[in-house]
Amino acid sequence: MSANGYVLEIDDIHTYYGAIHALKGVSLKVGAGEIVTLIGANGAGKSTTLRSINGLNHPRQGTIRFQGEDVSRLPPYETAGRGIGYVPQEKGTFPTLTVLENLSVGGMIGQRPRQERIAEVLELFPALKDLLRQSAGTLSGGESRMVACGRALMQDPKVLLLDEPTAGLSPLYVDLFFEKIKEIHKTRGVAIVLAEQNATKALQVADRVMVLSLGEAFAVKDAAELTTSQLKEGYRI
Repeated sequence: MSANGYVLEIDDIHTYYGAIHALKGVSLKVGAGEIVTLIGANGAGKSTTLRSINGLNHPRQGTIRFQGEDVSRLPPYETAGRGIGYVPQEKGTFPTLTVLENLSVGGMIGQRPRQERIAEVLELFPALKDLLRQSAGTLSGGESRMVACGRALMQDPKVLLLDEPTAGLSPLYVDLFFEKIKEIHKTRGVAIVLAEQNATKALQVADRVMVLSLGEAFAVKDAAELTTSQLKEGYRI
C-alpha cells in the first residue's frame, strides 16, 4: 500500500490501439479492500482501463502505481507476480487443460501451499469439485468464469480486476457471480475493480463508481451518490 493509503493509483493515463485514442486522461484511486466499479456503454473504455492496469495495453502517457510503485510499463506476468489478479472478459481459461491444471497454473504465483489455495477456491465455487478432471474447453460459460476467477484468486492477489464477469451468462449465473464478488471481498479483503455493463447490479456491490464515456471518466464518486441523470449522461442515453 502506498503512503497515502491507496493500493492502486491511476494518474492521467492515455491508452491507444494504433491510432485510436481509447483512454483520454483517465485517473482513479483504489483503496485497500475497496470495490470500485467501472460502468459505461460498449466502447466506453472499461476493458481498456483494466488491460492498461494489467499490462496488456501500456498507456502512452500517464502513470499507474501499485502499492506505491510504478507498474505502467510492466508485462502482465510481472503485474500478476506483484499481486494484480486479472480475469479477462473472454472465458479466460486454457481450454486443453483440465480445471485442476488451470487452477494449478494460477498457483505458480504465491507462497502458500497450492493445495491450501485450491481448497479455498473449491469452497468458494463448490460446483467445480466434480469438474476438476474435465477439460476447461468443455465447460459452460458460467463454469468457465468460475475457473478463470478461481485461477486469479490462486495468485493471492491484493487487487482483483474483473472484466465483465457476467457477460453472456444466464440470470442464475449473474446472481451467483455478484454474490461471489461480495463473498470474495468479505473473506479476503482484496480490492476489486469491476468493469460491468449491468449498472444496477454493479452499483449494489460497489463502494465507489467511475462512469466512463468514450474513453473519458465522466464521474468518479461514491456509488450511493451517483444520480440517475449522471448515469444517463455517462451512457449518452
